[in-house]
Amino acid sequence: MLRDAALRITKPRLAVISAVDRLAHPDTESVIAAVREAIPDVSHQTVYDSLRTLSDLGILRRIQPAGSVARYETRTGDNHHHLVCRSCGAVVDVDCAIGETICLTPSEDHGFQIDEAEVVYWGVCPQCASTSAPAESADGAGAAASPEAVNTDAVDTDAVNTDAVNTEATKLKVASP
Repeated sequence: MLRDAALRITKPRLAVISAVDRLAHPDTESVIAAVREAIPDVSHQTVYDSLRTLSDLGILRRIQPAGSVARYETRTGDNHHHLVCRSCGAVVDVDCAIGETICLTPSEDHGFQIDEAEVVYWGVCPQCASTSAPAESADGAGAAASPEAVNTDAVDTDAVNTDAVNTEATKLKVASP
């Protein structure tokens, strides 16, 4: 794989590929930690450079769901998609559904030579859903946010009734499919 890309085979590059392959969609810090298990004195910069080079050459795939840090994977030979947990940030591969139509072909390409479409599905993973099941209210609707989840640090509490803010936060609901 490295030879096919005309890259020198180095211990750090092999360790980076191994770490990304072994871990589930790791972020950069996770890759650095895993590489340091094999090569204790490897520098951050060497790992960053390896991730960039390997991604640029298509040996690794870099994904970065909105609002998330960059993550890496070795599954590069297809145009699969991802599920991202809004609660814990877990990322899972999803194959394209056969026979289902989603917008993978734009109505206008604006002169671009399109070679890939990226779809990210957002939701809550089974583990987070089971550990943080929303409390039932009197009307049977679950609360999506607890009063503790509302950031009131940036709010001037003299000008705002924080009890009203917290009460409104408990009324938020997530629509489920």
